[in-house]
Amino acid sequence: MTAYWFPDNTVLCNFAAVDSLALLEETLAGRGRWVEAIAFEADRSARTYPCLATIGRDGWLGKPVEITEAHDIHQIERLRRAVFGGPPRQALRHLGEAQTCYVIQSWPEFAGSHWVSDDREALRYARLAGIPTCDTAGLISEAIAGDLVSRTHGYQLMRDMLSAGRHPRVPSHPANL
Repeated sequence: MTAYWFPDNTVLCNFAAVDSLALLEETLAGRGRWVEAIAFEADRSARTYPCLATIGRDGWLGKPVEITEAHDIHQIERLRRAVFGGPPRQALRHLGEAQTCYVIQSWPEFAGSHWVSDDREALRYARLAGIPTCDTAGLISEAIAGDLVSRTHGYQLMRDMLSAGRHPRVPSHPANL
């Protein structure tokens, strides 16, 4: 069984902001997946970060996981509202988080998969629910461990994300990656 990695749109935007989607793709090494709501968010974010439009075309996150069963849709909506605070009149708000957590928890083919997000409260919920989690800094650490980037360069990428107006957790020193 493959443990997939599901990055949320915030993480995709972090890497796009520093022109490093290729590093993200290489770090995920064929294990990356996304749900339809995250694919939709990335498509919208491509107005700001045009390189995000290439993800779907290049296919390195696979085809977006589609949720079509009424039971699944109902459970996701319940999760979106009750756990993530998605307002009833804003149907897309927190939908990506809810879809991702739901498929990781409920669909056998995604059991043990990781959710990658920089939303601290959402990650807290996921950890409590037993979902393995990671954030942008964790992905940079994965890239360092895989010899895809040096510790110094990885740390500089994190600093560049901050300079680009992004808000990932940045360790106080490169040695902490």
